[in-house]
Amino acid sequence: MQKNRMEAFSDGVIAIIITIMVLEIKVPHETTVNALLAIAPVFLSYLLSFLYVGIYWNNHHHLLHSIHKVNGKILWANLHLLFWLSLIPFASGWMGENHFEPLTVMLYGTVLLSAGVAYYLLVTTLASLHGNASLLSQAVGDKAKEKISLLIYFISIPLAYWQPWLSLAGYFFVAVMWLAPDSRIERQLGKASESRESQVLR
Repeated sequence: MQKNRMEAFSDGVIAIIITIMVLEIKVPHETTVNALLAIAPVFLSYLLSFLYVGIYWNNHHHLLHSIHKVNGKILWANLHLLFWLSLIPFASGWMGENHFEPLTVMLYGTVLLSAGVAYYLLVTTLASLHGNASLLSQAVGDKAKEKISLLIYFISIPLAYWQPWLSLAGYFFVAVMWLAPDSRIERQLGKASESRESQVLR
C-alpha cells in the first residue's frame, strides 16, 4: 500500500488537534493585565502542547519521507499514535485550568508517555517492514533518543505528585530534545540523495 493516504489523514488529524487546543484559550471579558494573567496557566499549557504536537508532526513527516510503503499493521500503529495525540487537548486544558495541580500534570505526562510509546512502536513497525538495510533502519539505529525520552517520562510522572514544576521541566527537556527534525533521518536522506546524484553523473 502507498503511504500518501496515511500521511494526508495524519496531517488532517493533527491540524484538528491544534485547532481544538487553541479554542481552549477563552478570551478575557476584561481589558486588563490581570485578566491576561488569569489565563496565563492555560496559555503556558497550550504553548507546551503546541510545541509537542508540532514536534510530532515534523518528525512524522520525516519518518514517512524515509519509507516507501505501508501495510495494515502500520496503519493501526499510526492510528494508535493519533489516538494519544488527540488526548493532548483534554490533558492540556485540564492542566492549565487547574494551574498545574499534581494530578493534572501526572495525567498530562501519562498522555505524553503513551504518545511516545506509540511513536516508538510506529518507528519499530516501519523499520520491520522495510528491513535492516533500509534508510529508516540505518537512521534510527538503536532508538536511543526514543528510549531516553521514555525514561524521562517514567521519572517525571510520579515526580509530579511532589514537584509538578520539576515534572514540567522534564517534559520541556524532552521537547527540546526533539525540537529539530530528526537529524538521523535527515542525514540518511542526504546521503541517499548524494548517492543518486553521483550515479546520475556517472
